[in-house]
Amino acid sequence: MLTSSELLRGTLRTIVLKLLFEYGRMYGYEITQKVKKLSGDEIQLTFGALYPTLHKLEKEGVLTTTSEVVDHRSRKYYQLTESGQATASAKIEEYFAFMVNMNKIMSAQSKLI
Repeated sequence: MLTSSELLRGTLRTIVLKLLFEYGRMYGYEITQKVKKLSGDEIQLTFGALYPTLHKLEKEGVLTTTSEVVDHRSRKYYQLTESGQATASAKIEEYFAFMVNMNKIMSAQSKLI
């Protein structure tokens, strides 16, 4: 069962920040493959979803880019800035706090009226 695109849209920014926080410098395709691998093929990011998120984070000053030629092709790498490190750390904390509350809600016994 693949993850809902609605849920993914709400967490994509946090996923990208977490990966860059943990793995450092990464390029777009590498990010998509890492997400796919870590999720056991359950989450498959599209470039149409990923690149707008990366560009927005860059515009906000959360990450920087560098280009490198690899195998005769230009590859754009993304890396967190100093403020991006703080933002990533805060978003990761926020995610875990949110999940604690979601688990409380989802595991609560509901009473039908």
